Amino acid sequence: MAETTPLWYRRMTSRSSDEGHRASTPLELFFDLCFVVAVAQAGSKLHHALSENHVGHGIVSYLAVFFAIWWAWMNFTWFASAYDTDDGVYRITTLVQIAGALIVAAGVPRAFDTADFGVVTFGYVLMRLAMIFQWLRAAHGDPEHRPVAVRYALGVFLVQVGWVARLALPEKVFLPAFAFLVVCELAVPAWAERKNPTAWHPHHIAERYGLFTLIVLGESVLAATLAIQAALDSGQAGAGLFSLAGAGLVIVFSMWWIYFDKPAHALLSSQKSALRWGYGHYLVLASAAGVGAGLAVSVDYDAHQAHISGTVAGFATAVPVAVFLVSVWFLMVCPHLRGPIAAAMPVTACLVLATPFTGAPVHVIAVLLAALVAVLVLDGRRNRLAEPDSVSE
Repeated sequence: MAETTPLWYRRMTSRSSDEGHRASTPLELFFDLCFVVAVAQAGSKLHHALSENHVGHGIVSYLAVFFAIWWAWMNFTWFASAYDTDDGVYRITTLVQIAGALIVAAGVPRAFDTADFGVVTFGYVLMRLAMIFQWLRAAHGDPEHRPVAVRYALGVFLVQVGWVARLALPEKVFLPAFAFLVVCELAVPAWAERKNPTAWHPHHIAERYGLFTLIVLGESVLAATLAIQAALDSGQAGAGLFSLAGAGLVIVFSMWWIYFDKPAHALLSSQKSALRWGYGHYLVLASAAGVGAGLAVSVDYDAHQAHISGTVAGFATAVPVAVFLVSVWFLMVCPHLRGPIAAAMPVTACLVLATPFTGAPVHVIAVLLAALVAVLVLDGRRNRLAEPDSVSE
């Protein structure tokens, strides 16, 4: 029976993967809200880098920073699904991870402006050291999964040594060293979970990812709203700004509809599908946040405050939207659907990538996504109407 009040310490044992009524805890929700501060910082700096025509540097810095945010969030989420004890020690350790995320957020400007990743690395390593402590607790309290927990703790520790050592390397090897360490990070769960994997909860994982996606989409709305406010305050906004704002809302609303069109927990049926789901969401979340930056760039261009062409401004929105569509299609459509409806998302993504050459890319993207949502709604209605017939047969 669950405790009515949290204890200071309780033995960390594995939770059941099929326990009923498993929902996100207030601590997990607080964790998400604090992490989205770092997402907002990364999105804001990407917006300004693109508007100032620092496209290559902005994209590389954004993807690197977002990896640190996403990977730390993801590791905590899967661990909590299997081992959340909600005792005092667990809460304090989680708060240390939150502090690390806020340090990462504080270091984002330096990473973008001067390629100084020192503060970001410190915050990231702090989060990961707290995660090592959690895995050592799990190894002590759950003998059945002790080998898995020990492999996690060892793997995470070794990679953190690599991240710290990377700071001493010359700038010219930044990308190769970063790519190598990313591969090492991604390899740790696949190695650790090979035998007797941890007991994560499918419904809980699907809800956690859905909630974080919601928050990231909300951050995109906020980013675009702040850009519109800045344009209005500067007096440079034209009449087209309001139609641009409306088209931006249609894009974000459609992305929400597309992501949540069908329940996702059934897709998490094996360890292989779990790795695909977890890793694939890097692109889902990074692109969702990138859409907000892209919309803000379009506002800057409309207000004559961007130092880029209209085509580049269009791609700032089109590329993340297309990546979002392809990622959601790969994770949620490909495993189960075939036929014309399964091709709707990649076809739409290709059309979205052509919109920067139309002269009104954001508006055309909004039309394309609204049409895709209509197709999904009609397909869902057709399936529901067919269900009684299939049952009677």
